[in-house]
Amino acid sequence: MKTDNYLVRPGSAVDLARVPTDHPEIHKNDKGAALTKLATLTGRLVELQNLLFAQGKHRVLVVLQATDTGGKDGVIRGVFGPLNPQGVRVATFKAPTEAELAHDYLRRAHMRVPVDGEVVIFNRSHYEAVLIERVQELVTEQQWRARYDHIRNFERLLTDEGTTIVKLFLHISKDEQRRRLQARLDDPTKHWKFRAGDLLEREKWDEYQTAYANAIAETSTENAPWYVIPSDQKWFRNLVIARIVVDTLESLAMAYPPDPEGLDRIVVT
Repeated sequence: MKTDNYLVRPGSAVDLARVPTDHPEIHKNDKGAALTKLATLTGRLVELQNLLFAQGKHRVLVVLQATDTGGKDGVIRGVFGPLNPQGVRVATFKAPTEAELAHDYLRRAHMRVPVDGEVVIFNRSHYEAVLIERVQELVTEQQWRARYDHIRNFERLLTDEGTTIVKLFLHISKDEQRRRLQARLDDPTKHWKFRAGDLLEREKWDEYQTAYANAIAETSTENAPWYVIPSDQKWFRNLVIARIVVDTLESLAMAYPPDPEGLDRIVVT
């Protein structure tokens, strides 16, 4: 699997209407075989995360963005669920609180970034400041345009200080969103997931697609690239993401800490 196929090169224009949400590779692979590969990748991810935690040197930030029903929670469960919770943290970004609104918009993101040896997953993120705040006209055009530069500098600060950033946009079609919203209505156990506001947001589908495309194009950099993941098929989405994260962790060339002196002479009786 060539994950570079999903990478947004710095300086590239992005038109999400021209990017597949259901990749042709899906039709070439058996779902069962793909799930077997996913299990193998997940096992490798567990090993790498244990190594990252033990070494306590690297920090990894995974940013998940998607339209409503895009699958962020499913990725957290399906890809990152088996990891050791001691070294993994999920930060969910809902509407900012009154206290958060009293500070600059990046503060709440900065307070949740990973420490040494930790993987942090942003379920939504600081990108809400150029997405929902733009589409809902909560800020002026001058403000949200200026924020692209703020975000690039913020992420450059993190990477310069040792954080590896992986940004994933879960790309679904409007038809797939309709099916997923309807599934929530049809299943009483999923009613808690449904919000009337989801339908109002859906009416602004085109505006959100434009906002996402602009944000991805403006902030996919060498140090913090974006990947656009075909996500209509959940199992394929998870397979691609697991491959990207495994490749990213392997690129860190991690090693376990050296043994303390004299450890080889210790015998437990």
